[in-house]
Amino acid sequence: MKLIRFGSPGEEKPGIEQEDGTRISVTAYGSDYDEDFFANDGIKKLEKWLENHKESCEILSKEIRLGPPVKRPSKLICIGLNYAKHAEESGAEVPKEPVIFFKATSAIVGPNDNLVIPKDSQKTDWEVELGIVIGKKASYISKEEAMDYVAGYVLHNDYSEREFQLERSGQWVKGKSCDTFAPLGPFLATKDEISDPENLELWLKLNGEIKQQSNTNDMVFGIAEVVSYLSKFMSLLPGDIISTGTPFGVGMGLKPQRYLKPGDVVELGIEGLGSSKQKVISWS
Repeated sequence: MKLIRFGSPGEEKPGIEQEDGTRISVTAYGSDYDEDFFANDGIKKLEKWLENHKESCEILSKEIRLGPPVKRPSKLICIGLNYAKHAEESGAEVPKEPVIFFKATSAIVGPNDNLVIPKDSQKTDWEVELGIVIGKKASYISKEEAMDYVAGYVLHNDYSEREFQLERSGQWVKGKSCDTFAPLGPFLATKDEISDPENLELWLKLNGEIKQQSNTNDMVFGIAEVVSYLSKFMSLLPGDIISTGTPFGVGMGLKPQRYLKPGDVVELGIEGLGSSKQKVISWS
């Protein structure tokens, strides 16, 4: 299934994108896509419910706003420098263990919402990434069993303010967590929708020009390894999102460097996970 959430910011309701691209509301099911939904086998229960209720579900307008497909996860965890060529363009060594940082969940927005350049920002950058959605609590799990804890996958743009991230003292989080810096979606594709998440084409365009184009097979640490590794340091809760890193082609790595400015349009996508578009605007 492809899970969507639709409506005004903060008032989103659950829905489904069907195989033919039409979208339907499943508000009558009675549960949003939150921690409780995933923890209580919500995906299977919703599939069963749809067998008898799909025909009565409201068909949604294509023009309706999409929100993030997961309702405020407890954590949005990111893996840094997880593509070999991106590590190279960043001037960093390929990590021996996954590099972990967090984005504040307040940064999460819908897939096509505007990107707001933060106040006093000069170096806001783009990063297309594959997100993993956790389906059940994971703590000290092995690599071999890790995929059993995955509910699905989502497109994520890990926007980054490079001065805040790298040129100010402290950790990366303050360059990663500005409002609107984590557009998610358009949908959450359940695990059965993606046969091989480590062989997906991913791309990003700036004003129509390709800047990033790669494949998830360039990841240094694969999905099972990342999920298992993180579970040894923290409990992963249902609905948590792990963003698995970006390929080469970010603005910081260009010569000369290129950062976002008001009026720019960023488009991105991952094979099987749809695409999103953000217009860049100034903070006010």
